[in-house]
Amino acid sequence: MNLPEDKNQIERLKPVYQELNFQIICAITLIAVIGVSSVTPAFPRLAKALNVNPKDLGLLITVFTFPTLVLGPVIGVVADRWGRKKIIVPSLFLFAIAGTACAFTVNFNLLLFLRLLQGIGAASLLSLSITLIGDLYTGDRRTTAMGYSSSVGSVGTASYPLIGGALATLGWSYPFMLPILALPIGLLVMFSLKNEEPKGDRNLQAYLANAAKVLRNRQLFGLFIASAANFILLYGAHVTYLPQLIDDIFKAPPATIGIILSSVSVAITVTSSQLGRLARRYKPTTLISASYILYAVALVIVPFMPNLWLLLIPTTIFGIGLGIGFPSIQTLLADLAPREYLATVISVNGTFFGLGQTLGPLLMGIAFGFGGISGVFFAAAGVAILIFFVFRYCTCG
Repeated sequence: MNLPEDKNQIERLKPVYQELNFQIICAITLIAVIGVSSVTPAFPRLAKALNVNPKDLGLLITVFTFPTLVLGPVIGVVADRWGRKKIIVPSLFLFAIAGTACAFTVNFNLLLFLRLLQGIGAASLLSLSITLIGDLYTGDRRTTAMGYSSSVGSVGTASYPLIGGALATLGWSYPFMLPILALPIGLLVMFSLKNEEPKGDRNLQAYLANAAKVLRNRQLFGLFIASAANFILLYGAHVTYLPQLIDDIFKAPPATIGIILSSVSVAITVTSSQLGRLARRYKPTTLISASYILYAVALVIVPFMPNLWLLLIPTTIFGIGLGIGFPSIQTLLADLAPREYLATVISVNGTFFGLGQTLGPLLMGIAFGFGGISGVFFAAAGVAILIFFVFRYCTCG
């Protein structure tokens, strides 16, 4: 019997979820998704305590997400040239300090400024956590790691509103103290994450010229569009207008609405945790294409559900689509991107995340104006079908 020759080989024999590197990546992912869902339950109390018009509360989300939209490509270029840790560690520290400081201000304008700083810290975290998986894993282990990471993010997305809501019963400021958790994670990244960093600086002009050539790849463009569409459908139809439909038709209380919405995260968690097995039978392009079929089916049947709890059927189908589609996009991006441009490609994809988050509510709002609440879901199903064909053309044509 041949025994492993070194610690790295022993580490590779472990299940992905037992590896310290992967556990640190999951911790980064959990911080990346904490910035919005944990604090929104405190918004009503915050508005009263700081004498803020409720219509302005959305600015606390806008200023937080805006840096991701703007800084994505810059972060990728810097991370590819200087290294992942040199971006992630300062980002975690900035996220922790600015985010926790939000809990101690009583001025709304200062709160917005601190949220902006916290958003700058958050801008790199999700895309570079995905980049690290691309750095550290290949083949089936990469797909499995992407699936587990997506599951962990979904657990956070589902649980943070509950944690934030519980803390908000003590006072509006308490959920804003959660970012302090980023400090020990930053130290873990600094001292315990083992990742081979890029070898020194390269000529910036030559790097940018070559990166532009890489990004002109038609398959990459199809994946960027698919990423944006995921968030258009998630933030536009599901997050923004499904609660409105539930309230209009079924007159359900907020707690019940929360249960219905969280069913998507549960479905994502279960499905993406099995992605490694699915990937051994189906190509990533097949799984991504299937996800858009599932989106279309889920969205088009939402207005026809006669009972509140039957809405769990389309939300579960939608979550299954996200569970196979979102991590498969990340896997295929990591497979297609040259190693020296991996962070740039993943970060540009992060910019498309932000684009989808921004456009989703706006586009579905237009659909609502023309077709009412049912029109939103029919329009979203149409978007899913359109993206199915665009994606197939870009990646399989």
